[in-house]
Amino acid sequence: MWLKNLFSKNNDTENSSSKPKKKTKAKPYEHYRSIAEFPDEIVHKKRKPKVMAIVDEDNCTGCQVCVPFCPVDCIESVPHEKYNIAIPPVQVRYNECIGCSICARVCTKLTWDAIRMVPLDEFEERFPEVEITNTFAPEVQEAAD
Repeated sequence: MWLKNLFSKNNDTENSSSKPKKKTKAKPYEHYRSIAEFPDEIVHKKRKPKVMAIVDEDNCTGCQVCVPFCPVDCIESVPHEKYNIAIPPVQVRYNECIGCSICARVCTKLTWDAIRMVPLDEFEERFPEVEITNTFAPEVQEAAD
């Protein structure tokens, strides 16, 4: 339809004789509506999450679509030295994860479905070396004078 209107010779005269069209304002980020709402403010973990995000590094393309959606900013790229590839996959800093599952929904909807949400008891069995605490205080970098 738009292509037909683009190439029609009398497009302006046809539209001027018809009723005025109702203008609708497009809402920003309308295409993300089914994923999640952006948080108003970033909050820190107050208790252990019920589920934990795990990245399947073999399935992750390193596109980093999930990174801007994380409300606590706990997703980062794997260091280049680990795999020595051009675009490394992402990883989750487990002690900062609040279990919101936004990253998993974004990855499933927009990319490759490489992030899974695992119940905390199953996560602790699979990764006994990772200690999940009830609280998290972010490191504050002091400004150099």
